[in-house]
Order: sequence, then C-alpha cells, then structure tokens
Amino acid sequence: MAVKKIVCLGGGSLYFRRAIPDLLLSEDLAGSEVVLYDIDGEKVESMAAMGRRLAELADTGFKIRSTIDLADAVDGADFAISSIGGSGAEITRNVYSSYFHNADIRIPEKYGICQVIGDTCGPAGMMMALRSIPAYLNICREMEKRCPKIIMLNHSNPMATLLRAMHKYTDVNVIGICHGVQAGIAYAAEILGVPPEELDCMWVGTNHYFWFTRVLHKGDDLYPELMRRVAERQAPKGRVLSAKLSQIYGYHIVYPSDDHIVEFYPFLTQVHGGPENLPYSMFESLKAHGYDTGKLSEAESRVAGPSTEPAPPEVRAEFFKGYQALLDEIQLPEAQDNSITGEGIGRLISAIANGRREIYIVNVANQGAIANLPATAEVELEGVTDSGGVRAIQMGEAPLTLKGILEKRFVWHELVADAAVKGERNLALQALLIDEMAILPEKAEAMLEELLHASKDLLPQFFDTA
Repeated sequence: MAVKKIVCLGGGSLYFRRAIPDLLLSEDLAGSEVVLYDIDGEKVESMAAMGRRLAELADTGFKIRSTIDLADAVDGADFAISSIGGSGAEITRNVYSSYFHNADIRIPEKYGICQVIGDTCGPAGMMMALRSIPAYLNICREMEKRCPKIIMLNHSNPMATLLRAMHKYTDVNVIGICHGVQAGIAYAAEILGVPPEELDCMWVGTNHYFWFTRVLHKGDDLYPELMRRVAERQAPKGRVLSAKLSQIYGYHIVYPSDDHIVEFYPFLTQVHGGPENLPYSMFESLKAHGYDTGKLSEAESRVAGPSTEPAPPEVRAEFFKGYQALLDEIQLPEAQDNSITGEGIGRLISAIANGRREIYIVNVANQGAIANLPATAEVELEGVTDSGGVRAIQMGEAPLTLKGILEKRFVWHELVADAAVKGERNLALQALLIDEMAILPEKAEAMLEELLHASKDLLPQFFDTA
C-alpha cells in the first residue's frame, strides 16, 4: 500500500529525535506526511521543526507538521508510532524524572520495596500502566473511527501491559518495538567474538526478560561455548546478576541489564536500609533513571502531581533551552537503522507497507508461537512482516523455570490492564500481591492508596464516582 500519513503520538518525546531521522531516509516512504501529535503544542512544534530541517537535507519529499488535535492527527493515518510516558503535561525530559515516577519509586520505599527502573514490574510499573492505558485507549478509540486499518508501533513502557490492554479492549493492530533483545544478541556476539548479524538465535520471554534457547553461528552450535565463556569471565558491572542467574538456570539471559532483570524477582523487597544498599551497584542505575534523593513526606504523597498547573515561565524557559539544544544536535544519519542492532522502525514500516516478508524483533500476542505459554501472552520474539502487519515465528517451548516466571507475569499484565480500564482498586491490589515485590496485604493496601492519590490527576477512573 502507498503510505500517505504516519502519525507520531507523544510527538514531543525525545524518542522521536531518533525515529524521525530514520524515517526520513526511507525511499519507499518518500513523500509521506508525518504528523506529530502531543498535548504540549510548544514541545511538539519544536520536534516538528527539527524534522523539517532534516527532511530538507534528506530530500525524500516528507512533509512534517505538528498538532494538538488528536482527531486531526490520526484521521486517515496509515501508521502510528507511539511514545507516551504517562506523566501528563509535566515539563520533563522523560517519565523517569517526572514527579509521578518519583512518587512511584519513593512511596514503595517506605514499605520496604526498593525499585530501580520501575517501568516493567512492581508498584512503579503498575502505576505507569494505570496512568498510560486510559490515554492509549482513548487514542485507539479515535483510530477505530478515523483510520481503522492503521498499524500502530508502540515504543512505550510498560510495553507488555500496554499491549495487553490495547489487544484486549480495542481492535487496533498494535505491535511493540524495543531494543532489549538486540542488546542481548550484541552482548553474546561480543563474548563469542563474532559479528552480531552472523548469529542465528532463538529466545523465549516477554519484554525486558528473555532466555536464549539456541545460538548458532554459520550452522555451528555455539551455545555451549557461550555458556563456558560467561562462566569463566568476570561479569562486567551491571551484568553480574544476569551472569549468575544464567549459570544457575543453564540458559543465558538475553538482555543482560541487571536493573531490569532484578525487577522480575523478589530481591527488591529484601533490601535493608534503603535504596543506597541495593545490590550489584544498582543504586547508580536508580540515580541515572532520575531518582530524587529527597524524601517524599506522607503529606506530599497524598496531593496530586503538578500536571494540572502550568509550570512557571522560568521553568518552561529553562526546559526548552535544554530541549532545543538536544534537537539542534541531531543530524541526518548516514544509513537507516536495522532490526539486528536496533529497532529498525523505518525499515519495519516500509516492509509492511510494501508487503515484503522480512524478519523483525517485535512484541506481539503469543498466539501459539511459544507452544506452552498462553495465546494472549504478550511476548517479544521474531516476526515476519507482510501487508497485514507482523506474524509471530515459532520459537519452541519455554524451559520449565522460565515458564513459571512468565506465567505469573502474564497474569499480572491482565490484572493491571483490567484495573486501569475499570478503575477497580481491588484488581490493582491483586496485581500488587501477585507481583514478585509483594508485601503483606495490609501494607499493600495502604501503599496502593498513597500511590493512587499521588497520581490522582491522571487517574480519574479510580476517583470519579459520578
């Protein structure tokens, strides 16, 4: 199909400083209109201006504009790319440094849960989903009316939970894109001393947590050699936990980032003395993800965040000074991204638009691709493109221990998605109690109330009784 319109949702997100230049290099998509939509008009227009500057250099005929009107943005669109962080209109570079996410991290601290990233699992991952899902479903409803055949590529977290909500409650064709598997393949290739594009890998898992089940190089099975080298070498900083667990399981954990891996386990409820005592140097990662070392008082935690009031002019001015400087640094890349070492967003859209059968790493509903996991489970695997989107490729069965870890996580996805849609506290509480970071029910209930009140501005489904 001829692509006429691509809409970027959350178009002011700094993710688009990478995605837009990649799109602009696509000859197959030349002449398309790219519409950037955001609830902050000044921010999204700055991103659109960057896009127009680069489009002129690319000379591929792309037309780029911004809008704060959702209906205008999606009307007649062929593809959408989303990067919506769930922090409302707050002036911040990313969701991790927002008031809301800091509350998601600091309130559970008081109850003995020391999270690190908090965008996939745990109380913080749940809160991010509760705030984001209503916005996503609202966008999907508009798409169902104005562009029912659209294919949406989601980049936001918590990836699997957002996908489950959209797949369950809308008819929009949604595919998740991330780069965790690509990072894991590159790491394995580095250990083995071969180019990543020469490895033929199979893995099983969900976003941010997967195990290799096969590693081939030009037909030779290098999995035993990979495991041997991992066992013999000193694991680099930030990958110690994943190396240790890989040895225990006998399967190499694909995405070696300890700060993501740890959140799939109960270890974070066992940290004594506060987050400064996180194992494996993870406190550094926590700070790198915008952690505010100031303590959140009970009074502060029970008031709504700052999204309902405009930031003071001097705060906005300082933000946009830094934001514009980041955009001014962006240059047109020499070549398009690919799906082996990156997300390959431009190539993926082009392959679908032209009905080419190519392989990409995607997040989709399982539908039998991993035979011993539920059909509705949101998994990250290889898929083949065609004009209808992406179809998952068979990846074999999940090893028993991984199956147990994942099935619990899929139930959590379901509970969080339902809680976000229905505004039911008890479903959110059930999600907290089935999560690996579970605490005593009385404490979980009190923590939930604090978390909900801290995000009250963005959670009307939990507070509107009319």
